[in-house]
Amino acid sequence: MSRWKKKRSIMKHYDLTANIYDMQYAEEQKAKIEATLKNIKFYDGGFVLDVGCGTGLLFKYVADKVQTTVGLDISRKTLLQAKKRAKAFTNIHLVLADADHMPFKEAFFSHVFAVTLLQNMPNPNKTLKEIMSVASGNAVIVVTGLKKVFPLEGFKKLLRNSGLKIMNLIDDSSLKCYVAVCTKLS
Repeated sequence: MSRWKKKRSIMKHYDLTANIYDMQYAEEQKAKIEATLKNIKFYDGGFVLDVGCGTGLLFKYVADKVQTTVGLDISRKTLLQAKKRAKAFTNIHLVLADADHMPFKEAFFSHVFAVTLLQNMPNPNKTLKEIMSVASGNAVIVVTGLKKVFPLEGFKKLLRNSGLKIMNLIDDSSLKCYVAVCTKLS
């Protein structure tokens, strides 16, 4: 399947399931997010990017800790769900775009989250390179890897080959994903 066909297929899937996504996955996503946030510090002037934000489940955990939170997704219908969540805050902005071609200034975001994203991308290495391009030099970059798609060593190698330094790797048996808290390699 070509890259664009895979992306269109993923987009259609999430458009079709946007209204029930939270019922299916909210608890699983909450566990990943909470495990991650134990290892991250935020600051008032920070800018957070949630790549593949889906319905915006991350927003309530980060929006009040930073200056601005941006949610990006390729699915219009999941962004409509995210918009409902974003109404509770004044500092959340939503962008309909492809994670491999983000419309942002280079080295801008202090924190970048890619939760439940990589397994949906045709070329995860390309996606990580794009994430690296919009992350500031000392940014915290959080990436999850679905265990049934990425063997642990393969996931770590993917991150390293993309220019990421793993600061903390969470491999909790209660999670379906590995959670990597990273920075850019110097």
